[in-house]
Amino acid sequence: MHVLVVHDYGPLGKVLLERLRETHLRISPLLVSDPANVDLHALDNWIPEDTALIINALWLADPEKAEKNREATHEAAFSLPLALAEHARERNMALLQLSSCYVFDGRKQGAYIASNPGQPVNELGRWQWECEQALRTQLPRHIILRTGWSLARFIGKVQRSTAQGGLSLPGRCQGQPVAVKDLARVIVAVALQIDCGAEVWGTYQYAGAEEINLYELGLAIAGMPGIPEGIKVVDEVPDWGHIEPVNTTMVCTKIRNTFGIKQMPWRTWLSEEVAMLKESSSAERAPANS
Repeated sequence: MHVLVVHDYGPLGKVLLERLRETHLRISPLLVSDPANVDLHALDNWIPEDTALIINALWLADPEKAEKNREATHEAAFSLPLALAEHARERNMALLQLSSCYVFDGRKQGAYIASNPGQPVNELGRWQWECEQALRTQLPRHIILRTGWSLARFIGKVQRSTAQGGLSLPGRCQGQPVAVKDLARVIVAVALQIDCGAEVWGTYQYAGAEEINLYELGLAIAGMPGIPEGIKVVDEVPDWGHIEPVNTTMVCTKIRNTFGIKQMPWRTWLSEEVAMLKESSSAERAPANS
């Protein structure tokens, strides 16, 4: 099976391509450096005719960035996936599209199941929910994979904070982080079963095992090797707290029952994720001729 991986410069694309190339699948990468300015009429030039599965690995999991640039969020979270879906429908290709827990408003007392309707409270969730609904209508052969919090997002927050100023994280917000390598593992497992002919289209959810609130997550990250010492994490609602749902926990049994994919504890990946982001940050700061 020929798989096209649409990716950006983020770590997920790199890790996912590495894992897919270890399989028997034939893999083609498609780098989209600026998802907000893609020529959506030129997909014929970029997508090989014999592609069987398109994996859109543009992982949008930071609602703060989405609020700052709403037009770019609309293009990346809605316009591009819908153009991929239309292309796939016309050529009998399948599409795996990432979504997130931000399609939910956080008011539910328990964990969300895959069939719960979205009621987003931020720009990212709004366009992801619109995208989900459109995909269900336009492309029968689709996998929508909702993810939990990006573990890397909060590691980055802790790394950027200072011992003097401290870092405010809201203990009222409950969810489940997911690491880059864990998400890549899940996507590869899904792709391999599609290759085996599994007709299991629909919406699935995945996040790391163990619910935690953001304050406790910050404390867990701050105590890791590779994180600057003396960082003060406080249980307060930051400026961006109003766009963070109080509850983003999700039930992930459907993906286990369908694909046999078990949840792995996000703590399993924490030290590796910290090291990966530190290495990525060092590479970005290095001189071009080094």
